[in-house]
Parts: sequence; structure tokens; C-alpha cells
Amino acid sequence: MAAQATLHCLTGCAIGEVLGMVIGTAAGLHNSGTIVLSIILAFIFGYALTMRGVMKSGLALGAAFKVALAADTVSIAVMEVIDNAVIVTIPGAMDAQLSQWQFWGSLALSLAIAFVVTTPVNRWMISRGLGHAVIHGHH
Repeated sequence: MAAQATLHCLTGCAIGEVLGMVIGTAAGLHNSGTIVLSIILAFIFGYALTMRGVMKSGLALGAAFKVALAADTVSIAVMEVIDNAVIVTIPGAMDAQLSQWQFWGSLALSLAIAFVVTTPVNRWMISRGLGHAVIHGHH
């Protein structure tokens, strides 16, 4: 269950993270601006995917947003800290361009490491009725 919750979180985070990195790099933003944009988009897409699912169960937008906050905030935050820390520590990754393997390789590696680190966090939260455990009543 924890791996499935982390994979769900990773999907939204990856969409936002990749989109933010692509936009920031293509626009020539400073590295810190690119990271901030990626984090913001990761939260937006992570919450949006959860909200989409729980709204199908009949929850209104506001209630769905509250469920998404409770279910995903810690998972997304951990994933983003790890993901961006990995990218920043890889020499040259933040300066790589979209056409370079280092851009895409470091991004893929950072997301994979974030998944591995975040899975036990989600397992711990679910075992205490937190995180993605709050979603199960809405499926």
C-alpha cells in the first residue's frame, strides 16, 4: 500500500517537477527560480491528481482539497526535498540543457531516489492512519 501511495504521489510530483525544470531551463531562469517553480508545480499536480480521484466519489472541491492536503502534503514535501537535493548535488545537473542527457538522467535519478526514500515515510504514515490512509474512505 505504501509503494502504491508513493507511486501515486510520484506521478503528480514528477509531472510538476519535470514541467518546472523544463520551463525554468528553457526560459533561462536562475537555478533557484527553476527549483521553486518545480516545487510549486509538483504540489499543484500532486494535489490535483488526488483531488480528481476523491471528487469522483462525490466530494465537493473544498472537501477534496482538504483531503488532498491531509493525504499528500508530507509525502510531496519529502519527495521534493530529496528530489531537489539530489539534482543540486549532481555536478552540472542544474546547468544542463534540455538537449543533454545529464538534464534528463539527473532528473530521472532524483525521482527514483525520492521514491525509495519516501516509501517508508508513507508506510509509517499509513500505519498511523495518516497520509494516504485518509483517502481510502473516499474511493
